[in-house]
Amino acid sequence: MKLKGIITVFLCSILAISCSQNKTSTNESSEYPLMTLKREDRQLTEQYAAVIRGRQDVEVRPQVSGTITQVRVEEGAKVKRGQILFIIDQVPYKAAVEVAKAAVATAEAAEETARQTLEGKQMLYADKVISDFELRTAQNEYKSAQAATMQARAELVNARNDLSYTEVKSPVDGVAGMTDFRIGALVSATMTEPLISVSDNSRMLAYFSLTEKQVLSLTKQYGSLEEVLKSFPEVSLKLNDGSVYEHKGKIDVISGIIDKTTGTVSLRAIFDNSDGRLMSGGQANIILPYDRPGSIVIPQEATYEIQNRIFAYRVIDGVAKSTSIEVFPINNGKEYIVESGLEEGDVIVSEGAGLLKDGTKIANAPGTTSATIQNPEANGGAAATL
Repeated sequence: MKLKGIITVFLCSILAISCSQNKTSTNESSEYPLMTLKREDRQLTEQYAAVIRGRQDVEVRPQVSGTITQVRVEEGAKVKRGQILFIIDQVPYKAAVEVAKAAVATAEAAEETARQTLEGKQMLYADKVISDFELRTAQNEYKSAQAATMQARAELVNARNDLSYTEVKSPVDGVAGMTDFRIGALVSATMTEPLISVSDNSRMLAYFSLTEKQVLSLTKQYGSLEEVLKSFPEVSLKLNDGSVYEHKGKIDVISGIIDKTTGTVSLRAIFDNSDGRLMSGGQANIILPYDRPGSIVIPQEATYEIQNRIFAYRVIDGVAKSTSIEVFPINNGKEYIVESGLEEGDVIVSEGAGLLKDGTKIANAPGTTSATIQNPEANGGAAATL
């Protein structure tokens, strides 16, 4: 019995010591990185997929029919407005001009004859030699001769225009595309395929979209689409190779129509392309900056997540208190903007939030000058300050 009692006392002593050590450890204070929250202005960015187009992408088509006799453009070459790209067989059109000239000469001669006849008839009518009917007939014949002359001259203009159209010219300054048409190819004014395309790439247009909700929010804030346009800052262009285009752009157009299929509104930004780096038809991302004044920004390391809810630890009276917050992620992947749950002046644990527990004592909390061990049993029922 004595041995049994000794063993029992020994076990109880061990248990008491263990409980005392556990109680002491759970009440120990440790130091953690802290930060006091304050409001600051931030500029954030959003990216939107964009399609790049040249300032003008013009499909060059023939306006007359015939066989191509000359190709004067190199594919991919820079061309000037008015530069001849193709020549269509001019022989029949030059002949048509000569025929039209002859028709004008014939009509002018007939008009002159009709004029002289009318003048003679007028003199005879004044002497009462001919009747009123004969005079009116001469007048009508002169008018008909005048109309025939006008028609012949118009046909000459058309013939000359057709001849000029045999020289297919570039309508804009730009860069020539590819062409499948060579010398000897038969072309016509009714063909659906263009001879070649010319892109004016001196300035490039990037088309992208915002949701209807975003546009409505902007118009509510600024009052009208015109004021929204004025409010937009300069935008950047992120290319498919990951680089950011060196020239800034400006949003200059907002469509007033909502796409029924996608529920979005189209916008256009214009970029200088004097160095020719951008190509029509390319894909990119518009980087649109916007300001978030007076934001509370915290490190993502200061938070932890449970069941899609985000929490941070506020330090209150030297103790870490878990607090549910709503955040907006900053696209640097390192910080959050706090939408609710924290206020300016709050002190939070800025790192290692996932390793803390609610109620953990923070030794370096504001207002704490020394580590305090709350262990009444070990200190005669009072807190001992070290």
